[in-house]
Amino acid sequence: MALNKVLQQIEEVYQEVIGWRRHLHQHPELSFQEYNTSQYVYDLLESFGGFELSRPTKTSVVARLKGSNPGKVIALRADMDALPIKEETALPFASTNDGVMHACGHDGHTAMLLGAAKVLKDNQDNLSGEVVFIFQHAEELPPGGAQEMVAAGVLDGVEQVVGIHLFSTVPTGTTHIRYGAVTAASDVFEITVQGKGGHASTPELTIDPLATGAQIVTGLNHIISRSVAPLEAGVVSVTKFKAGGEALNVIPDTVEIGGSVRTLSADVRELVKNRIIDVAKGIAKANGAEVKVNYMYGYGSVMNDKKVTDQVVGVLEEYLSENKLEWVDPILGGEDFSAFSEELPACFVIIGAKNEEKGIAYPHHHPKFDIDENALKDGLKFHVFTALTLTQNK
Repeated sequence: MALNKVLQQIEEVYQEVIGWRRHLHQHPELSFQEYNTSQYVYDLLESFGGFELSRPTKTSVVARLKGSNPGKVIALRADMDALPIKEETALPFASTNDGVMHACGHDGHTAMLLGAAKVLKDNQDNLSGEVVFIFQHAEELPPGGAQEMVAAGVLDGVEQVVGIHLFSTVPTGTTHIRYGAVTAASDVFEITVQGKGGHASTPELTIDPLATGAQIVTGLNHIISRSVAPLEAGVVSVTKFKAGGEALNVIPDTVEIGGSVRTLSADVRELVKNRIIDVAKGIAKANGAEVKVNYMYGYGSVMNDKKVTDQVVGVLEEYLSENKLEWVDPILGGEDFSAFSEELPACFVIIGAKNEEKGIAYPHHHPKFDIDENALKDGLKFHVFTALTLTQNK
């Protein structure tokens, strides 16, 4: 591999990547509605030539590039969807779709993978095996697009899968990585307590769902501290408690409780789910009330395979040596790359995109969110050299 030639190609394509990112930022589309976005991606890939293109779902794209030499089949993934947020950045390329915004960096993810595809196509003679470029829809909205793409067979024949996420809270020039769980499983629950309403002056004639619900909330808040081992991780957050009307002298019939659960292991995930059900039913029974619990699984935990992660670290140390590599704790946010890491050995890394001097420091899903476009070059280099390296490692 002629390293200087590849680096020069990356520099040249980087300018196009910025343009593609700004176009995507200006024309965001919500989850499962990425019709124009996916067509834009498809048309660009088609213009590069040499790819086997497919549309596994209505708003996703997969491109396959076969190298000239035998080797491994790896997949690189980028997500494409935006969020229902009104943009407040005042950027010259701000969203023209009112109330919809790329507030999580997916425009950058897509543009970087497009750039990598173009560079790798121009280096097909130096490429071993095969690279599968996954442009995924609907990362932001459960059940998510990743599991749909897995069901559609996009991982057939693939041996390893790699993904990256730009982070506006991590300085540009810094990369975060870890073994094992990278993100949390993100589930939600809804509990309906059915009591017997009545007048506040005669509580003995009622089955008070408010009192029962309050006890349930207290019980839920004890689950992590008393049922989960101290060296394990989990969060149970009650985020909804809804009951009663305008009349302050009436005990209502029902209470609605809802919340979020974050866990890092499958065992703890099931433990917490079962404890939520047990606590709600046990307290309700003790108070003579009835209860219905609806527990809904969200995304699983993204898991980094040690062997693939070691290979990725080698790429970072050799080709992005000017950047700072940090080993970090898991993130308790959700990410549907988990659907890929559940199927294959995988690695998911965080690329810093924060630049306080430029005023780029707002968190994800904020109406003033932005990314430092210098980070796009880091992601572009990462994709290119990961593909060139991992496909050779049989």
